[in-house]
Amino acid sequence: MPTSRSRLVFIDFLKAFASQLIVLHHLAFYGPLSDVAMELAPTLIGWLSEYARIAVQVFLVVGGFLAARGLAPTGTLVESRPMMLLLRRYLRLAPPFVAALGLAMAGAALARVWLDHDSIPGAPSATQVLAHVALLHNILDVDALSAGVWYIAIDFQLFALLVLVLWAARGIVGSGHAGAAISRAMVFSLALASLFYFNRNAEWDIWGLYFVGAYGMGALAFWASDRSRSPWRLGLVAVAAIAALVVDFRLRIAVALVTALVLGIARRTGWMERCPEFRPVTFLSRISYSLFLVHFPVCLVVNAAFTRYAPETPAVSALGMGVAWLGSLVAGTLFHTYVESRVWRRPPVPVPATAPAAPKGAAATGTLAPQS
Repeated sequence: MPTSRSRLVFIDFLKAFASQLIVLHHLAFYGPLSDVAMELAPTLIGWLSEYARIAVQVFLVVGGFLAARGLAPTGTLVESRPMMLLLRRYLRLAPPFVAALGLAMAGAALARVWLDHDSIPGAPSATQVLAHVALLHNILDVDALSAGVWYIAIDFQLFALLVLVLWAARGIVGSGHAGAAISRAMVFSLALASLFYFNRNAEWDIWGLYFVGAYGMGALAFWASDRSRSPWRLGLVAVAAIAALVVDFRLRIAVALVTALVLGIARRTGWMERCPEFRPVTFLSRISYSLFLVHFPVCLVVNAAFTRYAPETPAVSALGMGVAWLGSLVAGTLFHTYVESRVWRRPPVPVPATAPAAPKGAAATGTLAPQS
């Protein structure tokens, strides 16, 4: 069916696909149902556990792409009050996040009644909750209350980095063509610093600088995809990322590069807007943030209930994983309808393209580190 040009339908496909991979990753990564069901499909469950988490790179790149589109379509920051932008961003991220934390704590408490497993977060402290609300849980190294919550803090840091860089360029050079060129050059330099240094050092993984290579590629892909400009700018992004991969190959950076190139080419060719709309995909994209926020407590409760009351067989465990997946979609839909959509009814800044995965080796009870 024809689609409204106000929607970037191609991005809907990316978000819908990546968000489902992330839910399935959590189902495969956190037991005990996946541990038992592994006997039925070891290759599939192993792949989901090991590699599906890389879908977070899609959201990092899309996040940068949409942030550039909303903040500086030509490269120059359109808003002269950076602190107001940051406040608005926080007020868009935090209310659904705080509501979801309540569900996560309730789900973990119920799961602890039926199951003793290291994937279940412990009873929270007031300090722990406040650290999450302030989006400082990564930096303060407090135990995470739900899987993937590290990304909320990183999303805010990345947005703040982009705003501050664009604001500094505008203040130094102005808002004309020179200012736009300097803005893009500064973002490119920041992305290079991440690709060649920060992203290669795991000690930086609690800071946005670790991830700004992928986020910056998204922003640069948006600016380079303007059909009034030469396509060599998109090629420059590719050359820089390929050079970083030659120095130190990282699958996450390779996926981010492919995503940035696909977005840039899709916009330059007009396919981003002309892509046919498919309502289920649009729906899954729309609820992706809500799905991310609430799916883990649903998975915890279903894992605990099946482990406590159902036979421990591969077939029943696989059924439980399916129930958790469907339950997550239902919970995400309800949360989007009654919480997220009411908070974001009149969005002042670009909606975050988030639905990140829990990183490899990160327990739900500990600080979540970036994925490999």
